Amino acid sequence: MLSKEEEFFKELLSMYKIEAEEHLKAISSGLIDLEKVKTPDERKGIVEVVYREAHSLKGASRAVNLGDVETVCQSMESVFSMMKRGNIEQTADLIDVLLKAVDIIDQLINAPESTDISAIMSKLHAVEEKGGSAEPSPEAAAQAADEPEIIEQPEKEPPARNTVKPAPEEKPKSAKASPPPKEPEPPQETENASEPASVSQPIEVQKTLVSDTIRIATAKLDSLLLQAEEMLAAKLTAEQHNKDLRALSTELEQWKKRWESYDSEISQVKYGADAKKEQSRNNGGVLVDFLLWNQEQLKSLDSRVNDLTRISDNNARLLGGMVNNLLEDMKKVLMLPFSTLLKILPKVVRDLSRDQGKDVELIVRGSTIEIDRRILEELKDPFIHLLRNCVDHGLEKPGERNKNGKPATGTISISISQQSGNKVEILINDDGRGIDPEKVRKVAIKKGLLSEADAAAMSDEDSRMLIFQSDVSTSPIITDISGRGLGMSIVREKVIKLGGTLTLESEVGLGTTFKILLPVTLATFRGIMIEVYGQVFVIPTVNVERVLRIAVDEIKTVENRETVTIDGKPLALAHLGDVLNVPKKNQTLQQVEFHQGMLLNSGDKQVIFIIDRIISEQEVLVKSLGKQLSRVRNIAGATILGTGKVVTILNVADLIQSAARLNLAPTRVSKTEEAKLEKKSILVAEDSITSRTLLKNILESAGYRVKTTVDGVDALTAARAEEFDLVVSDIEMPRMNGFDLVASIRADNRTADLPVILVTALESREDRERGIDVGANAYIVKRSFDQSNLLDVIRKLI
Repeated sequence: MLSKEEEFFKELLSMYKIEAEEHLKAISSGLIDLEKVKTPDERKGIVEVVYREAHSLKGASRAVNLGDVETVCQSMESVFSMMKRGNIEQTADLIDVLLKAVDIIDQLINAPESTDISAIMSKLHAVEEKGGSAEPSPEAAAQAADEPEIIEQPEKEPPARNTVKPAPEEKPKSAKASPPPKEPEPPQETENASEPASVSQPIEVQKTLVSDTIRIATAKLDSLLLQAEEMLAAKLTAEQHNKDLRALSTELEQWKKRWESYDSEISQVKYGADAKKEQSRNNGGVLVDFLLWNQEQLKSLDSRVNDLTRISDNNARLLGGMVNNLLEDMKKVLMLPFSTLLKILPKVVRDLSRDQGKDVELIVRGSTIEIDRRILEELKDPFIHLLRNCVDHGLEKPGERNKNGKPATGTISISISQQSGNKVEILINDDGRGIDPEKVRKVAIKKGLLSEADAAAMSDEDSRMLIFQSDVSTSPIITDISGRGLGMSIVREKVIKLGGTLTLESEVGLGTTFKILLPVTLATFRGIMIEVYGQVFVIPTVNVERVLRIAVDEIKTVENRETVTIDGKPLALAHLGDVLNVPKKNQTLQQVEFHQGMLLNSGDKQVIFIIDRIISEQEVLVKSLGKQLSRVRNIAGATILGTGKVVTILNVADLIQSAARLNLAPTRVSKTEEAKLEKKSILVAEDSITSRTLLKNILESAGYRVKTTVDGVDALTAARAEEFDLVVSDIEMPRMNGFDLVASIRADNRTADLPVILVTALESREDRERGIDVGANAYIVKRSFDQSNLLDVIRKLI
């Protein structure tokens, strides 16, 4: 069990990580902005902000005993100070070093044991030494003369009540004789001090709040929202009870009217019984008395039920309003602007473009639009995959762009807009080479996803959509950035999981636009309950374009697909029960004259589904199916009705795809069992006996036959003498290196199509480009080598 001191330090460290993340994001954004600004005044303001951010992070790191972070921040602060004075010229290489320092700090905070700071400190010290001997620029000197001198106050000892003492300040780990003169640091923030005007930060939750902004753990907010959403079940139950009471009141009203229709007959019997009491008693007078009493009881019961119904109406209305307001307010609490995600993307694009030797400008519009935080967190990977695709596959290099009459700098734009119907549209566009549908079709045929006949019949639009299939990539080489055919598949799965749609438009030579349509919030939505073959399902209202009554003789068959013409446009038709494989309950659809249909849409796709009947529309609370069923085709989740019945929520995007496969299933190219069972043969070229043995062991354990060689000459001789399915080669080898080996393999007609993977320690952009130029199929860097990664690449190639 942790002591109070340990508990306090754990809590302190948790708060520090949140604060550090904010400081690092601000520094990264500032450094990216520095490369874009033109005027000295703008540059000065940004340098001042990042300088103060580094200083604040240094002080916070000292408080939690993270000496290495403090050391790196100290050097960064010195560099920023020299930039303020004009001692250092701003260059792309300088920004590279500072951004790398940001990455190192992030690693130190999250994995301090496995992070070494010696390399980055050497680079920072080199920058400091260069700046320490330089004269400030005239502009910087003039600005510095006009600025008031900042005198840093000595730091005070922490109050005695603190249970964790800050570690003593460590001296920067540097071998230089004397550090350059440093500009005085800004005063340390005290408990009541405010942040600079350019930096807005929330404060921690305390007994006394000194601001209208507080910081609360997202886990607590998620818990509150979950409880608020569960209140929807109480609201639906109250509405169901009210509905049941109304039904009961209606039945009692009908019963009362029926009684009243016999009033005259009962009265006649009663008067006859009064005239002849003794005779009445013997001939049914007791029964008449009972009927009269029963009638009075019925009136009393009807009155009480009406009173309860009115009370239930008021309670359901009051509870519904409270739950709606609570849910709306909680959703607003969890809404975040897109800027919280987008601020990391400029650095991603910058790193990718410099690695690829391309000039790229990123333009962002609509970053202030808000969306559910849970959706925003899930969008990080799709955004990065799409940007990688734009930079790596889409945009050309400066020379190629100039040759094609384009500006040397490529452009990627991210545009976010609010759409009607509680939707957000995201457009990610590049002005690159576009997607060649013919190339995509060839890859799909090679991977066995299409037959040549199906490919010939496929439109260019549908062909481009194949890039969202796993294993489909038009990249000529597999690298750690792209080429595995997984990125676009992951993007599509994420978007569909969030209840959205993903489409693309592309024109060869002009560029590509990815369009994502997402709900603003998760968990609750309006849904239409339908019945199909005796089972009840829910379809999101937002995907229902219209409800139709379809005559049987209007259904036509075109190219083996059932279609119906609506507003002059032929639309595909499918029976929802057949798509879902729901067992029929003696329904004979051919015997009816009309079908009930629903026109559903997902993106720009439309299909009419035949159902049995529409039950109602209501607000729906989405329940996941659990981790074991995180992705079930055609199913988006489940919900619990006010009656307690569990009903399945359908995934419209999946339904439309399933309907297409049901009507006209494409022919897949299948391999024979003999080919599946045959062991593939791999040739390994590696001069290091350790690496050679490791590769041989990995490949043989995976079921491959392996032959090893010690250099390029031996490998080329073996490739010409024997049959191999793939070659794995190092680059730096005696007699013949890996580049020359690949070129020789491609030059020989017998081995020209043999897949080659280069596994090497060379990780520069130039080496990767050379690997592509000589014809390698994949390029794996040993520094990030992982055997599962290698095996995955091999499976994709053979």
